[in-house]
Amino acid sequence: MTRHTGHCTCGRTEWIATLDPDQESHILCHCGTCKSLSGGTCTLNQIVPRENVQVTKGEESLGCYTYTGNSGKPVHCYYCPNCTAHIYHHQTVLGDDKIVLRTGLLDDGLERFEPKAEVWGKARLPWEKEVAETYEMLPQGAPIE
Repeated sequence: MTRHTGHCTCGRTEWIATLDPDQESHILCHCGTCKSLSGGTCTLNQIVPRENVQVTKGEESLGCYTYTGNSGKPVHCYYCPNCTAHIYHHQTVLGDDKIVLRTGLLDDGLERFEPKAEVWGKARLPWEKEVAETYEMLPQGAPIE
């Protein structure tokens, strides 16, 4: 297990994520909600145990946006209220002990991590190239979103 630090754009929120070696990668999500919330073509994520992420600064002021995922269950998105960087999402369909961590906000995530999989590939923009094993929606049996 390796500790990775992260922070939002303005620095008001900081956290430590402890990841197993197989979690030191990105799962790219091309769903419409991720595109809308990020303002980009996809988000960079990893599913981790909730206990493996500790917000060390700014936790008391985190904002929360909730929407209904494709599962019909709530998805709670936690973000810095100042710069609006999304730190993690809790997809309730995953249970109380799992969260979706935004790996692109880890201090070494962009340079160190490689794409491991792409989900919601059917929503990938036509000019985007495939960079990892792609699932049209989600892998069989995956309760994400």
